[in-house]
Amino acid sequence: MIHNDHPRYESLKLREKIVDAYKKGILAESGMIAHGRGEAFDYLLGEKTTVNSEKAVRAAAAALILAKNPVISVNGNTVALVPNEIVILADDLDAKIEINLFHRTEKRVSIIEKVMNNAGAKNILGTDHEEKAKIKGLEGPRANSSREGVYIADVVLVPLEDGDRAEALLKLDKLLITIDLNPLSRTAKTATITIVDNIVRAIPNLIQAVHELSNVDDPTLHQIVNDFNNQENLDESLKKISDKHTGRVKP
Repeated sequence: MIHNDHPRYESLKLREKIVDAYKKGILAESGMIAHGRGEAFDYLLGEKTTVNSEKAVRAAAAALILAKNPVISVNGNTVALVPNEIVILADDLDAKIEINLFHRTEKRVSIIEKVMNNAGAKNILGTDHEEKAKIKGLEGPRANSSREGVYIADVVLVPLEDGDRAEALLKLDKLLITIDLNPLSRTAKTATITIVDNIVRAIPNLIQAVHELSNVDDPTLHQIVNDFNNQENLDESLKKISDKHTGRVKP
């Protein structure tokens, strides 16, 4: 039992969710390691949303609204932490949800599909009973994608993605949005738009931004996307970490 007056209350709650997800078969063992790595960067960032993260969220929301065929790719960690929020975002955008797992087993796919259905998802792609298409540049099961999902998407939100897949998707001329607490990761540096924030804050912020921009005209939305510079965004995230731990604290 974690008391809510514990200084690490929010972080410890997320750890419990991750451990519980592993026990239920949602996560592979490596998913717990990945969460710990992200938690370390969140600690360095002050465990709060930064101004540059808000800018990235706004650019991501604009890109998703403009998309003709947006797809949200989910893995075990995403489903463990924000299944309901993913469904809300997908509904707001009329986007598809596709399961993509690094350590893929039929059992894990089935469990994740059930969790997402219980969260209200209407049509989950990336399951083992649909037609697949191969993503060029990847080998083995990771190359598989739903023919109706990521394979034909123009904009893909890939929270907590692995670098190889992110690079392969970008080479297919897709606008790639990721959520990654590590501004030095290959995924973060590969993506078109990287939200350097904890996914439990980033997805609700993205939902809010989509609502705020829902009635904005297309030229303005395009301008928001075009004005965003991902490298500058990542550099600013690294500067936030440096400033915080050298006494130059900024929001």
